[in-house]
Amino acid sequence: MDAAKNKYSIIVPTYNERLNIALIVYLIFKHLPDVDFEIIVVDDGSPDGTQEIVKQLQKLYGEDRILLRPRAKKLGLGTAYMHGLKHASGNFVVIMDADLSHHPKYLPSFIKKQLETGASIVTGTRYVTGGGVHGWNLMRKLTSRGANVLAQTLLWPGVSDLTGSFRLYKKSVLEDVISSCVSKGYVFQMEMIVRASRKRYHIEEVPITFVDRVFGSSKLGGSEIVEYLKGLVYLMITT
Repeated sequence: MDAAKNKYSIIVPTYNERLNIALIVYLIFKHLPDVDFEIIVVDDGSPDGTQEIVKQLQKLYGEDRILLRPRAKKLGLGTAYMHGLKHASGNFVVIMDADLSHHPKYLPSFIKKQLETGASIVTGTRYVTGGGVHGWNLMRKLTSRGANVLAQTLLWPGVSDLTGSFRLYKKSVLEDVISSCVSKGYVFQMEMIVRASRKRYHIEEVPITFVDRVFGSSKLGGSEIVEYLKGLVYLMITT
């Protein structure tokens, strides 16, 4: 399938990303000059003025390229993707973070990999040759790696990076997988890829370097780690 015949809907959930959203939008346009795409910003009522910045970006790039689809408050990452998906007009959907931890320079590699393989899902991975993490201390690296090893051992998902959130989906596949997921927050990413694997969808990987956020504070805390462990047990039982 020719990339020129495809349209890519890029869903970017935001909360207090005023300092990052303009740069990531610029980089997406820079790295996808010949690709038909739209950026769907799902903002959860950011008090820092994120939505006002997005409205300025709409004036610059056009409201057909930058779609602002806000929600009143923080309702979870999984439901943010569901909300964005309702407004996606592309036949492919990209999900990525707004904090610059997922560099848009990898998007052409995702698209190329999908075109070459016909994959239903292309996921970025930190844990193969060519991938990595920048800006994390040793403890956070060990925690992330340990979480993935534990999930690999218990769930056998067939992918190397379960907790990554930089992915390209066929829209129909995302609609199918997302409808069967019940988790919220950061566990959602793991459940998505595990259920996709169980459904025998073709999954390919692209090595990426994850960069810790440049501006703002991380939203990952102790409660998310507890939810991850609960989610792991849940998936062991239900998949």
